Amino acid sequence: MGTPVPDSKTPAFAALGLVALGLVIAALGGLTRGSILGGIIAAAGAIPACYGMWKGIQQETQGTLAVSVGAVLLSLAVGAVLIVLRFVDWLR
Repeated sequence: MGTPVPDSKTPAFAALGLVALGLVIAALGGLTRGSILGGIIAAAGAIPACYGMWKGIQQETQGTLAVSVGAVLLSLAVGAVLIVLRFVDWLR
């Protein structure tokens, strides 16, 4: 077992920053129209969040793990919604 150390939520905060950046990019073109680039950037937030999950498991801290799981789910959901909204806008 690993030795518990102070948890680091930095990767999860980086993921939330990428989600916010994706939303800002989508908002520039009209949030209801979606954005492929914004969706990709938001979904890319899952990468640092997964690293945060791994760190949470290694450090045996539930706080880091929980925040990172939430960041993964949020980044993938926001990314998917932005991309789907863009495709729906193209079909109209």
